[in-house]
Amino acid sequence: MTSIRRDVLIGLVCLALAIALPVAMPGRYVITQSTLFFIWAIVVVQWNLVLGIGGIFSLAQMALFATGAYAAAMLGFYWKVPMLAAILMAGVITVAVGMLIGLACLRLRGPYVALLTLAIAQVMYLLIVNDTDCFTTAGGCMPLFGGVRGIGQFGDIGLRALFPSKWYIAHYYVGLALLAVAVTISIVVIRGPLGLAFRALRDNPGYAMSRGISRFKYQLWIFAVSAFFTGIAGGFYAVHFRVVGPTVFSFSTLLFLIAMIVVGGLGSIWGPLLGAAVLMLADEGMRELSDYRNIGLGLLLAVFVIAWPNGLNGWLQRSRASRN
Repeated sequence: MTSIRRDVLIGLVCLALAIALPVAMPGRYVITQSTLFFIWAIVVVQWNLVLGIGGIFSLAQMALFATGAYAAAMLGFYWKVPMLAAILMAGVITVAVGMLIGLACLRLRGPYVALLTLAIAQVMYLLIVNDTDCFTTAGGCMPLFGGVRGIGQFGDIGLRALFPSKWYIAHYYVGLALLAVAVTISIVVIRGPLGLAFRALRDNPGYAMSRGISRFKYQLWIFAVSAFFTGIAGGFYAVHFRVVGPTVFSFSTLLFLIAMIVVGGLGSIWGPLLGAAVLMLADEGMRELSDYRNIGLGLLLAVFVIAWPNGLNGWLQRSRASRN
């Protein structure tokens, strides 16, 4: 079985199981946590394109996610844009921000890219939390970006009105659809000629550029694709929770998401999804142990890095090869 056929089969099986989940386990808590899983899975799948396939050590993904969330919220709050349109527009706005970050990183390599992108995210965070000037008096004096309180009351996509008691199930299927599209794009990129170009630039940039592969064009392209879906995920996050604030820049969340990629398998198609599922289940299992939660997650990550440096996906591939 070819790689693309295997990926399609795995994707269809996972999609069928996810579609059936609300029927098999209709509890609200399970559904809402699964919706959050879809949102984080979109982020890590797209981050994996930049970090694992492109070899660009960007830590700007949460800044892009926050850009999408704030853009959707502000479009709805200030200009009363319908939220479906606002989410799509947030994706486009995030692409513009992502390409600016990509341009800033073109002359940098390795840890310098990580430092620059992290600095950009922190500057955005500080600008928001330190903005205390009154921009609007709607609901009291509020800064342009909502300050530390954030922005709320910007509307939703209408599913709460259509399904008053089951809106969370409708949101579940919206999140699933967005994840399915994001994973499909990831498969197309990784398995296609673009994936070969990205891996060439990652593994041997000098040789790749000598063969006519433009680092400028491909780096901006992968930043744009990743930023679009990350911004869409941020917009849907804002709509789902009906509020967006500076907590979306949380450094602990950034580390949590990058750990998903490491645990699942950097540079693979299904690794980020596996890692997201494992870490969210582990995080949920340690929820009652609030004092030791971060310690437990850190130990889990250390075990994976030492015992399975290629992540769960690499371990599964080795197990399948040994059986053959």
